[in-house]
Amino acid sequence: MAETRLDTIETQTQGIQVRKNSLTFEDQVIQKIAALAANEVQGILSLEGGFFSNLAGRFSNAENVIRGVDVEVGEKQVALDLVATVEYGKSIPTIFNELIKKVSEAVNRMTGLEVIEVNLNIVDVKTRKEFELETKGPQEEPKVERVN
Repeated sequence: MAETRLDTIETQTQGIQVRKNSLTFEDQVIQKIAALAANEVQGILSLEGGFFSNLAGRFSNAENVIRGVDVEVGEKQVALDLVATVEYGKSIPTIFNELIKKVSEAVNRMTGLEVIEVNLNIVDVKTRKEFELETKGPQEEPKVERVN
């Protein structure tokens, strides 16, 4: 579990209790923030998981927003690993720089954690049209009644 502490300590004099407050985040929260920010980057078509993640996704009706995002979280810092398919013809270094900026800002703004590392693994390049055809899935052909 990721943890950011906001400590409030009162001086401990006779009869005064020490109070400590803490704010914590589950890893999935950081993953979701990063995934949503990454999906705002022009040129990223999708975030993808590995073989087992894809297999699990086939048996689940719920969309898995955090697929393709792994986090390593410390008390004040976070490192991110993302796996993505990008759009053919786009500058991948530009996409990567925009990804770092958007994800770092979103994670920091929402959690106070500092993003110290972002790793992006490109697993595929597709045209937007190719991607859209694949994500729509097979189209059902219209039924035609024959008249004899």
